[in-house]
Amino acid sequence: MKNFLALFLSLFFIASSFAQPSNFLSRSELGLTLGQMYYIGDLNPFSPFKNSQWAGGLMYRYNVHSRMAMRISYLQGRVEANDNQSNNALLVNRNLNFNSDIKELSAGVEFYYAPFVFGQKRSRKAIQGTAYLLAQLGMFYMNPKTEYQGDNIELRPLGTEGQGSSLNKKGTYSNYQLCVPLGVGAKIQWGKNVTVNLDLTIRKTFTDYLDDVGSSTYVNPALLEESNGSLAAVLSNRTLDGSIQGYRGNPSTKDWYVYAGMMVGIRLGRGPRCTPMR
Repeated sequence: MKNFLALFLSLFFIASSFAQPSNFLSRSELGLTLGQMYYIGDLNPFSPFKNSQWAGGLMYRYNVHSRMAMRISYLQGRVEANDNQSNNALLVNRNLNFNSDIKELSAGVEFYYAPFVFGQKRSRKAIQGTAYLLAQLGMFYMNPKTEYQGDNIELRPLGTEGQGSSLNKKGTYSNYQLCVPLGVGAKIQWGKNVTVNLDLTIRKTFTDYLDDVGSSTYVNPALLEESNGSLAAVLSNRTLDGSIQGYRGNPSTKDWYVYAGMMVGIRLGRGPRCTPMR
């Protein structure tokens, strides 16, 4: 977490170097966000907001002009899923579960549907607002675990699909992965110095192992126990009927996670407002 926050601050100072010192703080905001995070993947293929968990983070925004702003975000939350909550008998029989902490750092741009002149106040009661599109590039930390006999066990070191052995040519996946946050939102300004956002942002990832499930088939349990240990073999196949020929996952799709939340930003300066662009 310390490394992520250090990078967040570094990007903040890089962004400040491109702005005019006299106007940089007046166009800048720091904010806090709070909302819900959930996952879509092999253990939850279809259900939005199922098993959603609280998440929150920090935001820095630089208002370039009335149609665009740059945003740097740090987000921390948790995703989880459990086959025993599925309506699909095939998934219930598979009997897998996972949870993972998510720590994400991303940067990108907001594109505003209507001109949003930050720092402008038309009248004492006037509130300006706009809808927007959000596009970012980020990196996130994941660490899939599973509940087993009262313990929360890390899955990556075990290699439940033979990772780290001759049984799997892909090798061990990384805890650090790239993501592309894409979303929509609405933003209003209260007075001259406070903004409120509502975001719904999906995270496209490039890994199928957010849930530690990537293969469509099970590794031979005897070979897996010999190469990666008995616990890896037990947690690889937890089917209720004991079958080793059943469905484990879908290797043709990647995992996603989604964040929906509210963000409050505070303007750092009191100088000129951002440049109008009609």
